[in-house]
Amino acid sequence: MTTILASPGRPTHRRVLALALPMTLANVTTPMLGFVGAAVIGRLGDAALLGAIALGAVIFDAIFWSFGTLRMATAGLTAQAFGARDGAEIDRILARTLTAGAGIGLALVVLQWPIARIAFAISGASDAVTGGLATYFHIRILSAPFVLASYGVLGSVLGRGRTDLGLLLQVAINLINIGLTLLLVLGLGLGLAGAALATLCAEAFGLGLGLVVLARLGSRPFRVPLHALRDAAAIRRTLQVNVDVILRTLALITGIVLFSALGARQGDVVLAANSVLWNLFLIGGFFLDGFATAAETLCGQAVGARDPEAFRAASGLSLRWCLGFGVGVSLLSFAGGQGFIDFVTTNGPVREAARTYLPLAALAPLAAAAPFAYDGIYIGATWTRAMRNLMLCALAAYGAFLAIVQGLGLGNTGLWLAFVGFLGARGVGQAIAFPGLLRGTFPDAAPTTAAATR
Repeated sequence: MTTILASPGRPTHRRVLALALPMTLANVTTPMLGFVGAAVIGRLGDAALLGAIALGAVIFDAIFWSFGTLRMATAGLTAQAFGARDGAEIDRILARTLTAGAGIGLALVVLQWPIARIAFAISGASDAVTGGLATYFHIRILSAPFVLASYGVLGSVLGRGRTDLGLLLQVAINLINIGLTLLLVLGLGLGLAGAALATLCAEAFGLGLGLVVLARLGSRPFRVPLHALRDAAAIRRTLQVNVDVILRTLALITGIVLFSALGARQGDVVLAANSVLWNLFLIGGFFLDGFATAAETLCGQAVGARDPEAFRAASGLSLRWCLGFGVGVSLLSFAGGQGFIDFVTTNGPVREAARTYLPLAALAPLAAAAPFAYDGIYIGATWTRAMRNLMLCALAAYGAFLAIVQGLGLGNTGLWLAFVGFLGARGVGQAIAFPGLLRGTFPDAAPTTAAATR
């Protein structure tokens, strides 16, 4: 039976905030998990174990982030189906993503040994750290099917505009993970194995809770007929969206890796200073990502409803809020950055270096504001091919910026200038492409829309 959905309503300032703020809070809770895990393992007094859990977190962040497209693509497609008030299509999208996520996760479990060899070799860690890392890795990798399937659950929830439920799921997973970590590591003395088991259990519980939540919303993904899962046109569309987002993400990761690698070549002090400033930038990103999620939902629902006025309103509101927060975060970073630096590190040379580059690092959230908003808009509208191509163009511009600043001998100042330029190039490219993409999506509204976007 097809579920009848309520109209998504008109985009307003209140709706943008209602969607963005819960996801901002969910983003802020996530680093707490890593902090608690490191603190609990740190109490065991073995530096090798602390290094192992830190490396393990980095490895799994890289693996799972690579498949974050499952969440983004599901959110965009679900938002469009929600806007079209097509409950049956929402269930079909969810069923395909659950199947894909679980299948990819199982493949990662099967391939865990070659993945581990590559990851351990890249890490270059000592034998003591690698031994602990192996214990942690081979237990936690079993969570892959639950994690990747959960991306589909989260995407489905967000596409419906229920970021409050997204916050609930994220907080529940983190609290259970923290509680089990304390119990298994400190209470039962299971060390790194206990930390990995805690995460595995929390992720499995999170998937189960997410499916229960979706069932309460009326979703029945396990009742979707097999022939609907094998619909060739739907599979092609889903695959294209996911491949585009994966390539975009790989290009973004390449830019970040270049930044880190070129900073490392300038010495340990510069590397450490950049690391401190990078974490300051990430904190600002938590706020901007919440508004990107709001844009995904509102713009996707407008496309599904075939409502160009709602799409223009959602795009404009998302951009204004992102830019406003970008200005605010940059000002706060500049004003409070020195205190943040002193809190994170006690090393004198690192503090001095970080203060030197703080003004440029403080500009990064402002430069990132438009790209965050446009990413949400483009994903909601499933303009993923354009998003991919524009990211590749921005990466090429980044390479040119790096060549110029290196030729001028600007050192780490030039590196930060190039990175801020990379972020700015993304936003400029997306803004230029926006009117044409809008005309393609809403051809009947092209004259009015074009005027409104200039």
